[in-house]
This record gives sequence, C-alpha cells and structure tokens, in this order.
Amino acid sequence: MQTDSFLVRHLGPRENDVKQMLKTIGVTSLEQLIDETIPTDIRLKNDLDLPKAMSEIEFAMHIKELAKKNKVYKSFIGLGYNAAILPAVIQRNIFENPSWYTSYTPYQAEISQGRLEALLNYQTMVSDLTGLSMANSSLLDEGTAAAEAMIMLYNTRSRAQKKSDANIFFVSKDVLPQTISILKTRSNPLGIELIIGDHEDFSFSKNVYGAIVQYPAKNGQIYDYTDFIEKAQQNETKVVVAADLLSLVMLKSPAKMGANVVVGTTQRFGISLGFGGPHAAYFATSETYKRQIPGRIIGVTVDANGNRALRMALQTREQHIKREKATSNICTAQVLLAVMAGMYAVYHGPNGLKYIAKKIHSLANILNKGIEKLGLKQCNKTFFDTLCIKVTNATKVNFIAQRFELNFLNIDEVTIGISLNETTTNEDINTILAVLAEAENKATITVAHFSVCENIPNNLLRTSNFLTHAVFNTYHSETEMMRYIKRLERKDISLTDTMIPLGSCTMKLNAASEMLPLSYSSWNNIHPFVPKNQVLGYREMLHTLEKQLNVITGFYATSLQPNSGAQGEYAGLLVIKAYHESNDQAHRHICLIPSSAHGTNPASAVMAGMKVVVTKTTEDGNIDVTDLREKAVLYKNNLAALMVTYPSTHGVFESAIREITEIIHKNGGQVYMDGANMNAQVGLTNPAEIGADVCHLNLHKTFAIPHGGGGPGVGPICVTKHLAEFLPTNPIYKTGGKNGITAIAAAPFGSALVDLISYSYIKMLGANGLKQATMYAILNANYLKTRLEKHYKILYSGERGRAAHEMIVDFRVFKEKGIEVSDIAKRLMDFGFHAPTLSFPVAGTLMIEPTESESKEEIDRFIEAMIQIKKEIDAYKKGTDSVLKNAPHTQEMLTNDVWKFSYLRKEAAFPLPWIANNKYWAPVRRVDDAYGDRNLICSCNPIEDYMESN
Repeated sequence: MQTDSFLVRHLGPRENDVKQMLKTIGVTSLEQLIDETIPTDIRLKNDLDLPKAMSEIEFAMHIKELAKKNKVYKSFIGLGYNAAILPAVIQRNIFENPSWYTSYTPYQAEISQGRLEALLNYQTMVSDLTGLSMANSSLLDEGTAAAEAMIMLYNTRSRAQKKSDANIFFVSKDVLPQTISILKTRSNPLGIELIIGDHEDFSFSKNVYGAIVQYPAKNGQIYDYTDFIEKAQQNETKVVVAADLLSLVMLKSPAKMGANVVVGTTQRFGISLGFGGPHAAYFATSETYKRQIPGRIIGVTVDANGNRALRMALQTREQHIKREKATSNICTAQVLLAVMAGMYAVYHGPNGLKYIAKKIHSLANILNKGIEKLGLKQCNKTFFDTLCIKVTNATKVNFIAQRFELNFLNIDEVTIGISLNETTTNEDINTILAVLAEAENKATITVAHFSVCENIPNNLLRTSNFLTHAVFNTYHSETEMMRYIKRLERKDISLTDTMIPLGSCTMKLNAASEMLPLSYSSWNNIHPFVPKNQVLGYREMLHTLEKQLNVITGFYATSLQPNSGAQGEYAGLLVIKAYHESNDQAHRHICLIPSSAHGTNPASAVMAGMKVVVTKTTEDGNIDVTDLREKAVLYKNNLAALMVTYPSTHGVFESAIREITEIIHKNGGQVYMDGANMNAQVGLTNPAEIGADVCHLNLHKTFAIPHGGGGPGVGPICVTKHLAEFLPTNPIYKTGGKNGITAIAAAPFGSALVDLISYSYIKMLGANGLKQATMYAILNANYLKTRLEKHYKILYSGERGRAAHEMIVDFRVFKEKGIEVSDIAKRLMDFGFHAPTLSFPVAGTLMIEPTESESKEEIDRFIEAMIQIKKEIDAYKKGTDSVLKNAPHTQEMLTNDVWKFSYLRKEAAFPLPWIANNKYWAPVRRVDDAYGDRNLICSCNPIEDYMESN
C-alpha cells in the first residue's frame, strides 16, 4: 500500500474488493462500467489540467507556508465582524470533533436528538436576548437574514397593503453596507422599492410596508428606536431591527421597542472571523409569523411513549414540498456554527455573558476618556463597543496603526471607527492611544488598569432577565461542559458511526488533513475587510481554488461568494438575468424546470423574478424532450433559462442532454446546471461539455466540506466567458465582474475559511485522484444497485442499465400491505444506519448514494440490513404489530420488565449478528410530528418547570 497517497485513504474499496464488485456488476473493468454509464459524446477527451497530487505531509507543509503570507493583525474594524474567544472545550469537542461536523441535517429526528437539543438551546438564547418568542435554528449571514425578513414582511402584507401595492421598504443609512447591498439584490427581482435614508427624519407613507434599522448603528451610535417603531406601526409598517446580539446582554431588547423581526449574527459568540465566514445568522420574530419564518425551526414534541422529543417543526414549509410557491429558497443553514454559539452561551451562562459584555463596554469607555484627553472628538453620544473618531488624516492614522499591527475602519478622510471586542485588553487600549497620539503629533498618554465603567442611559439599559433556563446555569466547569457535549454527541448518528447513504447529499469522507488548517489562527483570525496586502495567503488560496473549479467545470470564471447551494442557484439565475438585460432583453423571464428538479430550483427562480414553467418527465425518469422543445418554442421570445440537474435527480446520465441544451440556446435561453450531482462528473465529463452556461457546485458535497448537521455549505458558481462580467460584487472589498450584480452574501468570498477544505481536497487528489474518486462513486452505486435489485425495484437506470452515483428504490408497492417508506427509514435505525433520502424526488421511495469513501464491507452491511428488512416486509400482516411499525426500538423498551410485542427482543434490537459489535440505540421512539406542530414549542423550558417537578 502506498502510505503517502491521500487517494488510498480517501477511497473505500480496496483493490481486491474492486475485482469482486466488478464481477458482481457484470463488467470486466472499471473503464467498461464508466463507458456503460456516461454517454460517449460528453466524455472528456483529456485529463484535468491540474498539478500532481500532494501527499498529506506535503500538503501540511504547503498550507503552513501559505499561511505565512497572511498577516494576523488585531482588527478593530467592526462592521458586523469582531474577534471572539472560542472556549477550548467547545473547540476540541465540537468544532474539531467529526461526530459533530460529519452529521447531516436532522430530518430523521430519532437519531438527531443531540444536535436538536443543541439547536433548541441556540433558539432559546436568541429568543431571550431579542425578547421575541420565536427564533429559527440559523440562517447564512446577517445580510441574508435581513433580506429574508424584508421578503417575509412583503409576503405577509395586509390585504389592504397588497391591494394598494405597498412595496416600499425603508432602509436606514446606518445599516451595514454589505446588508444594504444584499437588500438591493433581493428586492429588485420582486418589485420591492428601497428607500435609503435617515430614520430620524423619515416620514412614513401608506406605500411603506416595512423598514430596517441597525442596533447599534454601523458606526457605533446607539439609538432608541421606540418612537420610530411606534410611528411605523401607526402606519401599519413592520420593522426589522438588525442587532448586535452580544450588545443585547446590556441593551434594551428590540422587542421592548416594538420590533416585529430581529436579525443579526451570532459570530461574537465564540466563532472565528474566518475572513468572513462561516457564521450563524439569527432570525427572531413573534408567533404571528410562525408559518412564514424562513429556515428551519426546532420544536418540542413527544415520541410513541409520550416522552419528550425534539424534531424540525413545520416541515410543510420546505421547498421540496412548496417548490415555486415557497417563500424562501433557504436550504442549508449554519448548524455547526449555531451549535457552537449556543454552547458558548451554555458554558458562560447569563453571568458570564454579562461579564464579557461589560468588559468590552468598559474598555470602550476607558478608550473614550483617553481620546478626550488627546483632544480628539468622539462622535457617538451613546455606544456599546464602537467609537467614531474625528482625526486630521484617516489614512495616516491607519498607516501608523498597521505599523503597530492594528486595523481601524476608515469611515472617510477625517473619520475612523474603532470597534472593541472580547479579545481586547488594557494594553491594546494604550497601543491604540499611542497610534492616535503619533498621528496627531500629541504626547502619548496611558490609561489606568481595567475597571468596570458603564455609560449607557437608563432608557437604553436592559432590565429583563435572560437565559434563566437550567441548561444555561449548570455546565460552567470544563468537566461538566465536556460531559454535557458528550451526552448529546452519543445521541446522534454521524459518519463516525456508519455510512450515511443520503441520495443527492454526497456524505463522503471529510478527511482530518483537510480539516486541520481551520484551527490555525493564521487562517481563522482574519477580518474580511482587512487591507489586501494582509491576506496574500488567502488571496492565493481562493484564486487557486477558483482556477481549480474552472478546470473541473470547463468554465471561464468562478465566484466563491454564495454560501449555500441554494444561494448559488439564485446567484446563477441573477447572472443570467443581468446578461439578458445587457442585451436589451430584460423581458426574458421564463425559466423551464423539469418536474423532477430539486425543490430549491423553482424557489430560486421565483426569487430571481422569473416565472417557472414545469416540463414533463418520461416514464423512465428522463426529461421529456418533446415537451421541452414545445415549451421552449412556445416561450422563445421570453425564454430566460433552463434549470437542469445532471446527472438527473433520478440518478441517471441522460443521453439527450446535449440535444436539450441546444434546444434552449436555439430559443434564446441560457442553461443553468444544478451541480448537486457533480460527484458523478468530476474528471469524466463537465458542465461545459454538456452545453451549460453556468452551474453551481456544492463544495459541501462533491468537494468534501462537511455538512455540519445542516451547514455550513458553500455554493460557488462557475460561468462561461460571456457571463463572467456579471459575477457578484461586494460594496467594501472589490471582487466579482466589471458589471457584477450586487452582493449575494455579506462577506466578499462568503464562507472563506471552509474553502480551505475543498482547496485541500483537490490539492491532495490531483487530476487522477479526482477522476478515480468519481469512478469509485459510480462503482459503489452500481454494486449496491446490482445487489439490491434482486430484492427491490430500482426505479430508474440509464439506457444500459446503469446508475450514476445514486439510485431510487421504490417502496410504493408495499403500501397496500400497510407498510410506509418511513417504516423502512425508522427500521434502519435499529441496524445502526441513517436512512437514505426519504420520498425525494419521488414519494414513497428511498434515494441511496454510497459515495466513493465507503468500503465494500460497510456497503455489504447496509445491503444485508435492507435484505433483512425485505424479509420483515414479506412476513408482515396488515394490522399486526411489527418490528417495522414499532421501530426504532430504544434501550428503555428492551430493558423494560414488560414486553408486550409478539416478536422477540432480539429480533427488535439485534436482527443481524454484527449489530451487537457496535450497537447504536436511538434515544427516543418514533416522534409524533403532528403533535409537535399542533403544540408548537421552540425554546427550552423555563427553570420554574424544573423546580416544580422536583
């Protein structure tokens, strides 16, 4: 074995396994299998033009050398990003723990109780600090959260407002510039008009349906928005407050001011700067909007025994169900970061958060006094952590500051901003004062040692308690915190336990060598708006990754800004729209989407201002080319785009793909390829080869970024040359095309820190390794298909009987026996497996994707489990109790003195011999989704509930 080859460690099947698998499939070589799977006319004729693969040790040395090109200065820039301290117990046990970062979105609640509890803690933290009764379990970033709030309020206007076409959304000039840019992006396609102005002299009209203000304002001033919100409500205008969550520890909550929605970031709760992300945004509102709130909500319900259980609430809002009627395309959130932020609050508790907030505020007051002694004007009358200072020459101040390895915010030629943070010390204050003194030719002064020094008016002080729940007042020693995290971890299934064969999700290995650089301060401790000469390492890494993705897709240019797959879809469609507008064809607004498409496709198209026209699918699961042609011709004068997934969501390489893309181009449209299934393409074919113009990639699928329990994700878009000039921009850091659309994400490069993972993956695999990974993904899928089709119906396959990298197994035939596909999903938990993708894209089916990282041994175990379940289905008699209907079986059931079931305990918990070697116990029985929606509870119980039960 070649021990210095990363490829050998990444691939699951061993050499001898491959021979057996090929024999089972009925081919003589891997090359023959690929020839029978992918149409010849779209196969690449040359290998990818990428450097030779690095070994893991070579890469480790390379990434450390590259990191040296970054300059890690202390940044006091602010603008929504502040240095924070991640407690080591959270770093070690969550951030660096694959049991947390390799889990999937908690659709299967019974095997996700640990992270569901962690997310419930997060929601409770947000609700308490904002003062609003409901919060979701995270969004992508603050700017996106603000845009989602704007759209939610637009969609929920009163009947009178809709009738009068009230479409104006007021934006305070003090809102963060990156947020304003995203609001511009998201408002325009929907016909929402933005008015940007001063909230203190704005006059409401009946056409103003909503407004947003920043608290504290972007340059640090704290306003009491009570009167503004009261005037707004008198006008039936709803108000969004974008709030610094840490400041709310000390400040009056936005709910007390009357806010309808509160949004922001939880980055200050222990999350690294990461050159802009990933960070978990929060979104809080009242129960009035519980069925419109974007993103995912964790709620309390009961299991089959009536015991408390957690699950994702109100799932009927999901895009897969509502499709073009969805009010948001949010799919991936920022679960891992939300879990960490929630744990930060658990570890520190309310008193710890007060200490941190008061320390930051006190240092700001100490700095303010020092500035006064220097004779400089500080503009903010009331502030939490940010000072706005008048200077003689802002450029000179920053030049000197950088000599001291500090970064300040240049507001204008004579004004700077300084935002303090959790890491700031008394020594830092003295250094800042020394910089200012030198810049202004004044004598240096020093301040006394730290002392608590508060200066917030009574009308702006928080008076209400927060985080009174037991969970925030218990785990304050590292020992107890470590054990609490471990207890939650043990409740869940992740890739550390078993394969997660979710179709369309590509749950492959997230290698340790790819993950390690994320913990280096030379990568994770850099503000997104530092001068470019301080991020030469980052710029080289990101630029190289863009070039790598260009080569892999066959396209001309890439934007890494979209921070989820759905955001990549949206960005790609807006780029197409901008292209049409540049050709005086703004009328092109029809988007053709096959009926089998991913649910976010139609949702993204509607958000981009397009009208969705659905095209038919044939009985064998392919796009109906005749129907597509008819609709393309019918709408040729207004055709904007086709959204197509390739290989298809049905797991097939459709041979007509080039004919399909040619039809669209002949009728004036552009082709958008959804890259969800790119894991079956890399090195063998590419989007350019099939005739696409733009695609998004899921770096959290194909390129090894872990799913994190539901985020982070990265969804870059790759485009042809004629679309490159329209790639998204940023208002602060120059990036994107020369005629680029406004921002898609808050940070210039989205979730830049985790891009390191995909960069690592490509560097260590190289051209040959990437190709081999794709071939093994197809091998594993077809081996699985060949063995399963003797027992189940595989719904679709290619013209020569092959699957791409995933397949759909049909369970609808068992419905007449009373067996639902969800019974199979729950029963798999007893075997220690996470269920495949349930009822998507076809109801009553499971979509299975093994990925290239799973060994033959693991795949065989899964197959054995599926064969055993088939025997249980065959033995089932409608109306009787069954291991299928009662699954999953908990340890409590098995150890109970009373066993009321007709089958043996061994049949329930240990149906196959190998299960006993590594038994996973679901912590709850099957959850009651309907009960949870009828009795919606989305936060922790108050401490009084625990007191009453004792």
